[in-house]
Amino acid sequence: MTARTQSTTGRIARLRKLSVAGIATAGAAAAALTLASSPAHAVEQASASVAAGKAVAAEAPAKKAKKEKKQYKENLDGWIREALDIMKSEDIPGSYEGLHRNIMRESGGNPNAQNDWDVNAQNGTPSKGLLQVIQPTFDAYHVKGTKHDVTDPVANLTAAANYAADRYGSIDNVDSAY
Repeated sequence: MTARTQSTTGRIARLRKLSVAGIATAGAAAAALTLASSPAHAVEQASASVAAGKAVAAEAPAKKAKKEKKQYKENLDGWIREALDIMKSEDIPGSYEGLHRNIMRESGGNPNAQNDWDVNAQNGTPSKGLLQVIQPTFDAYHVKGTKHDVTDPVANLTAAANYAADRYGSIDNVDSAY
């Protein structure tokens, strides 16, 4: 036998082994599919697939809702950021800098600050909260979705910014008592 004949014979033998292995693997897979595809099993698989699909579909809105509910820190920075998000959704102009500057001037960042000495206080309606809002102004400019409490930090900020937008164009335009 020549070297070329041996080489060809070796290749043929390897191909036969691969073919037999391939047929055996394909046969085992076909048998498994045949067993798994009995009518009762097919119904079970279909029911399981539908149930899994419904579970995933029901879970998706819940995950989306959790993502949409933004968390804010319970401090001045968090209150300003939450107020800005609400202001944006309500088309109330204003910036972080504008809110912060006015807060520091009006209350020093104390959400429970109350002015008991100015003309409003003398008339029985003291200014309250981060941006020193009197109750009638708060009531008139309260922003939906916030607490109806003049000393609630976010409600106070958004109502004051809403008032400032109406009166001055934006809280950013306020540089003194307003």
